[in-house]
Amino acid sequence: MSYEGTMLEQLAMPTRAEVEKALLITLLKHNGIIKEFASSEEIVNEIAGLFSLNQEQREAVLERVYQKENRIVKTPLWHRLLYRAADSLAKEKLVTNPKTTVQLTNRREWMLTEKGFDAALRLLNISSEQKENLLVKSYEVQKEIKKLIDIERPKDYNPLDTKKKTQTITRETSIRSRGFRQAVIESYDCRCCVCGLKMQTPDFMAWEVEAAHIVPHSANGRDDVLNGIALCRLHHWAFDTGWFSLSNDCKIIVSSQITRLPKNYGKIGEYDYFRDTLTNQKPILLPSNTTLLPHQKSVEWHRQHVFYS
Repeated sequence: MSYEGTMLEQLAMPTRAEVEKALLITLLKHNGIIKEFASSEEIVNEIAGLFSLNQEQREAVLERVYQKENRIVKTPLWHRLLYRAADSLAKEKLVTNPKTTVQLTNRREWMLTEKGFDAALRLLNISSEQKENLLVKSYEVQKEIKKLIDIERPKDYNPLDTKKKTQTITRETSIRSRGFRQAVIESYDCRCCVCGLKMQTPDFMAWEVEAAHIVPHSANGRDDVLNGIALCRLHHWAFDTGWFSLSNDCKIIVSSQITRLPKNYGKIGEYDYFRDTLTNQKPILLPSNTTLLPHQKSVEWHRQHVFYS
């Protein structure tokens, strides 16, 4: 048995297969991304906690002679085990390694692939149907996001996708729709652009806010950031049903029908939530990247076809 294998056995360290499973689960719970396994990274201790490793197991060090420089190199055994498990997952194409991920994101990270995403869902007994609602990154979805946010902002923009057809959900359409959703939500800092609500689920795997099509999907609206805004569930519903729209400079325009609402409608207790958050000429919260602002062609279409003036 090798020197490393002997240390792993003597210290009763978890097997590489066990660490691989823990890594997939941890990646899923960290939205698909974790950093490299440096001593300063909290993820190293977090995964160690899953195995209830004691201090000796966490601090054990491998020593080897680096002959070119005639010096002893010390490597934490637990870090080495994490790296070997992650590298094995990368060879199975369940994750991308930092050298690959950095080319896409400019950050050295381990990232789930779609294959790894599915494997992590199975480990946690989460149905594949829930995958569409989780804002977990995969390498393939991140590539779609990059395409969406790196687009040039055209003056002559058509928010309608004339080639769009009703189709069953395939792997490609799933990646495209999740890419759109994540690109829009991240552009708006994961908060509703009307009321500013920013909230996650208790497992921190999904946001309350939704990516809303300005020209709706049912009208063949494009799946790109120029045709999307981030809205909480109430304001998403209100936008889709025509209670409010946007001006070309992204200010709220409220339907005159609001004056016909009974006074006790739209309230939370004594707070008139619906009317107070929908104020005429109130600017919505916008992405810091101005190329990702809603396109005026999209909001013009919404005012003409959805909004109840």
